[in-house]
Parts: sequence; structure tokens; C-alpha cells
Amino acid sequence: MSEKVTIKDLDQVVIRFSGDSGDGMQLAGNIFSTVSATVGNSISTFPDYPADIRAPQGSLTGVSGFQVHIGAEQIFTPGDLCDVLVAMNAAALKTQYRFAKPGATIIIDTDAFGEKDLAKAEFKTADYLGEMGIDPDRVIACPMTTMVKDCLTDSGMDNKSILKCRNMFALGLVCWLYDRDISVAFAFLHEKFARKPAIADANERVIQAGYDYGHNTHSSAANVYRIETKHKQPGRYMDITGNKATAYGFIAAAEKAGLKLYLGSYPITPATDVLHELSKHKSLGVTTVQCEDEIAGCCSAIGASFAGALGVTSTSGPGLCLKSEAMNLAVILELPLVVLDVQRGGPATGLPTKSEQTDLLQALFGRNGESPMPVIAACSPTDCFYAAYEAARMALEHTTPVVLLTDAYVANGSGAFKLPDLNAMPDICPPYVPEELKGKWTPYMRSENGARYWAVPGREGFEHIIAGIEKDAQTGVISTDPENHQLMTDLRRQKVERIPVPDLQVMGDADDAELLIVGFGGTYGHLHAAMDTMRAEGHKVAMAHFRHINPLPANTAEVLRKYPHVVVAEQNCGQLAAWLRMNVDGFSPEQYNEVKGQPFKVANLVEDFTRRFF
Repeated sequence: MSEKVTIKDLDQVVIRFSGDSGDGMQLAGNIFSTVSATVGNSISTFPDYPADIRAPQGSLTGVSGFQVHIGAEQIFTPGDLCDVLVAMNAAALKTQYRFAKPGATIIIDTDAFGEKDLAKAEFKTADYLGEMGIDPDRVIACPMTTMVKDCLTDSGMDNKSILKCRNMFALGLVCWLYDRDISVAFAFLHEKFARKPAIADANERVIQAGYDYGHNTHSSAANVYRIETKHKQPGRYMDITGNKATAYGFIAAAEKAGLKLYLGSYPITPATDVLHELSKHKSLGVTTVQCEDEIAGCCSAIGASFAGALGVTSTSGPGLCLKSEAMNLAVILELPLVVLDVQRGGPATGLPTKSEQTDLLQALFGRNGESPMPVIAACSPTDCFYAAYEAARMALEHTTPVVLLTDAYVANGSGAFKLPDLNAMPDICPPYVPEELKGKWTPYMRSENGARYWAVPGREGFEHIIAGIEKDAQTGVISTDPENHQLMTDLRRQKVERIPVPDLQVMGDADDAELLIVGFGGTYGHLHAAMDTMRAEGHKVAMAHFRHINPLPANTAEVLRKYPHVVVAEQNCGQLAAWLRMNVDGFSPEQYNEVKGQPFKVANLVEDFTRRFF
């Protein structure tokens, strides 16, 4: 008689898929995230892949990982350590086990732990579990490769194509362990491989085989776990990555403003997916151009803006350096432009697939002359949509270039995204030159908010020339007059300073905290989780997170001076802390800085803050 399977409810679980770069770990993780998001679970993901284009198969340097945290209530991070580790080969087990909790369930493909596999992974003995101190009772050891071959023996596929389906077997097994509806995974596959239905069918069969394996063998001590959403909000949801959300935010802003969207870009990790996504949406009035270099990408976007479109250019840190002269051109032309910088590890080529926050001061100051630009930083994968929309609105309404900072962590990560109602989004009203100024207008006349009037070419009576040399504020002709240059410098600066941004919000023990945690951008979830943990331990802790960095919120000084202790935590050597010191007289915060190319660990934050401040 078979053992009865029990279903246990959990509040949250962290799962990490790992294997060779060609093993499809990102796809398996993405599908599991999608399946979870469709039932209303809160999700947070962390794709962790190597910079190697394709490292030797089975090598330690070629391991790719995808971690997903799903919860019954809102969660903020992909989790420090995983409850389930899927290791598709010996190298994955060797390198990824350090990300597993003590007592975590380990799922392995025993067919990928042969003598040669163990040698490549630098195991010294055939007892790889004992060598790593892993309890065999915690291991679901399955001959995945053999079972996938048996499953697809009549498919007509070649051996190489069959082996590419192994990731779906692992996915099916994990779906069984966590009571996921695999029909959603089937729908995902048939949409992804719509032009290759045989591939979709094969992967569907393998997912079902993995699911059946878990059911028939009662893996994991005959327990199935369910994460039931506790507070369901009605609406349409999708699992969305930060880069895709950014692309959708730009599309929504252009639609709201009644403009065409133009992206001029040069491929660079980890920003290229924005170019890929926008290129799919020509039907929505989107034009994308893959330019010959970063400078051309930015300059072409400026040209599109001059012609009356929403001009956007996308890059990462090294490309932001190259765009700086063109960005300066947009400053002096006073044209709308959004510069997306998906930050990665640096300097130079640095860590192309890893995440840092090391471009902040470059975004603020990395140009010649006095060239102020608004700077916005997205806080999460789903917030990338709203940050992109806000950056575009700000650029269009204030005729200024705007820098939008994301980073590899939020850009490649994903979350459960509730599709917004475009009608409820803020209006976008560019300052077009009024018709009544016809015959009186000059190129640098300004609206009430200080923005230069935008005269789109083609309007009779508003023909004009603008260029990169200083112009007279009244006439728009070339001027080297010292007083005029001072005036124009002040006007450009004041225009940015006057842009209204929301007040800085304080979360947690806002009234009586002993410690205020301060951050910006993609560290939001980890800092929030650290605050929640410390408050649960009885400490008085609050948190303030900057989304708008230039201009700063009007209440910034008031908030930062309110608390006995303030720590600024960021993934650089203190760039936000330096910016806040410049803008808040007498402010001297404590700092927590890491430059590791990896997200913060919540446990490390809690230990450090508790030791130093309580």
C-alpha cells in the first residue's frame, strides 16, 4: 500500500535552480515564478549567471543559478539561503550548496555525477555527499537524464535536443513538491515555442514526467507543501522582470503623452533586454535602432526628441561614460531625454553579469560643465515600470534629460506585477509652445515651471535652430556674454531644483526609532526585510529609501536629522552618503558598504546593525 501524501501549508519558500549555463536554469526558474505569480503569491527572483559566454561543460566557473522566493504575503528579497537546491550536475552542487540552508532539500541528477563529472568539479572521492557533509536523507537523487531520454524516446528528437529538456523534469518535480498547477507551465511553453510546437510538446511531456516522478515516489518524505496567498487583491497579474517592466513603462508614458517612442541603443549587459523587448512593439508606435556605438545611440535619441518623439537611450555603466558628451548636449539643448543606466559591477568591463550601485555619482556629476540632471532610482523589478514612466514624464514636462538608474539585480529579477490601469496613471503634459506666441517666440522662452518651450519642427512660425554652444536667453542667438552664461547656468539648475517630487517616506517606527536605515534603488527589499527582522526582535528601527535622488525630496533634511543614529547602506563605497552630506548641513551618517557584485544578505545587515547600534 502506498504511503499517504500530506499537504502542509507554508508561509514562504526559497528555491534555487542551478546547473551549466546551457541547462536552462533561468527558463525553469522563470516558469516556476510565473506559475506562482498566477495564483497570487508574492515572488522575488535573483538570476545569478556567469559572465562566460559558454564555459566548458561541467566546469565550476560555468554554473548558472536562478533563485526564487515565493510567499503567502508580501516578500521583499529572493532570500539569503534556499530551502530547496536543484543541482543538475556535480559542479552545481559544489558551488551552490553554500546558498542552501542547513536541512535544505537537495535535488540532483545522478546521471551527471559520474567519475569525469566529479573530477571536473574537483571532488576528491566518489562519496561527494559525504565530502560536503550532506545528509543523504535530505537528497532527492533522481536519474533525470535517463528518465528524460526514456520519456522522449519516440519523439524523433536528436540526443542533444532531448538533453536540453532536463530542466523541465526538475521543474515538474519542484512543481509537485509545492503543489503548483503545471497547466500554467504548459501554457507558458506553448506561448514561448508557438512556432515550434514539437519542442513545446516535448517539454510538456517532460514536465509531466517530473511531476509524476514526485507523485509516484513520494519524494521529500511524502510531504507536499502549499503556499496559499493570504491577502488576494483582484486584478490581472504577470511575472515580470525589471527590464521588461522598464520597457513597458516607456511605452505607457509615450502612449499617455500621445507621442512616438524612440530607443537608440547599443547592446550591453545587462541593459540589452530593454532593446529586445521594445523592438517587439512596432505596432505601438515604438521605433528601436541598434546603433554602431553608445554615442550614436544617445545622439540619435536626442534627434528623435528634437523631432517630437519621446527619446530614450539605454546602457550600463561603461556606456554611460561614453554617452556623457551627448548627454551634455541634451542639457544645453534642453530637450526631453531619458538615459537608462542598468548598473553592473565595475570599473571598466568589471563584472558584466553582477550588480552594484556604483554609478550614482557618475549619473549626478559625470559630465563637463554645470550640467544638472534629475536622477531617479527604481526600487524593485515591478517598480521599474513606474520609475520609467516617472522618468519619461519628468523629461517631457520639464524639457530635460533624466537619468533612470536600475541595476542588474532588479533588471534581471522579477516580481508579481499587477497590470495597472493606464487611465489612472498621472497625465503627461509637455510644454509645447503656445500658438499665441507665434511671431514673438524665441528658442529659449520658458513656461511657468522654468521648462524651455518645446517647438516641434513642422509648425509654421516656430522654425528655430538650437545647438551645443551657449545661446542668449532672450534671443536664442549664439552668446559668449559672461552675464548671459551665468543666467543660463542658473536657469538650467533652477529648472531641475524646482521639479516637484514626493516627500521622503519613513517606514517602521517612524516616530521613535533609535536607528534610521537609509538606502536607494535596488537595495529596498533587503533593507526593508532587515528592518522588519530587527523590529520583530524588539528594536526601534525605521527606514527611509530614496527613489528621487536629484532633486532630493523637500523633507530630506528634516527626516535625516530626526533620529539618534542613521546608517546609509549601499552597494558602493559611500556615494549616496556623500551626496546627502553635500545637501544636508551637518549630516554625518554611519555607513554600511559592500561592493561584491551580489545582493545584500539580510542576516548580515541585521547582525551588523544590531551590533553597532543596540
